[in-house]
Amino acid sequence: MNIGQASKASGISEKMIRYYESIGLIAPAKRTESGYRIFSEKDVHALRFISRARDLGFSVEQMGNLLALWQDRHRASADVKAVAQAHIEELDGKIKKLQGMRRTLEHLVKHCHGDERPECPILGDLAAESLELEAETP
Repeated sequence: MNIGQASKASGISEKMIRYYESIGLIAPAKRTESGYRIFSEKDVHALRFISRARDLGFSVEQMGNLLALWQDRHRASADVKAVAQAHIEELDGKIKKLQGMRRTLEHLVKHCHGDERPECPILGDLAAESLELEAETP
């Protein structure tokens, strides 16, 4: 099948398929004499695997590790579990950071009058942060 068909079958855009090929995440596609990419069912299955891993938030590097483990029939499941566990820990860190951001925004919104007055703690906080960052820059 051509790249458009592989894209449709896998749910990954043609651009991303080309990108994944260029960085070595997937093997280079076979080509016709005129240079068009040809994908097999096995290629599309790997692309679907990547799509699902991407949906779960795995990084490109992690997807590469998982693909290698998936293709290695002699792998230990402990190796796969370790990649997934590390990803859970990363997600937990991101969740905590997002929760902190939400709490800060809730506090700022609660303290903003939302009227015709120009004073706004939301903008004040953003301005204070930008001044702190400016002061830290050498």
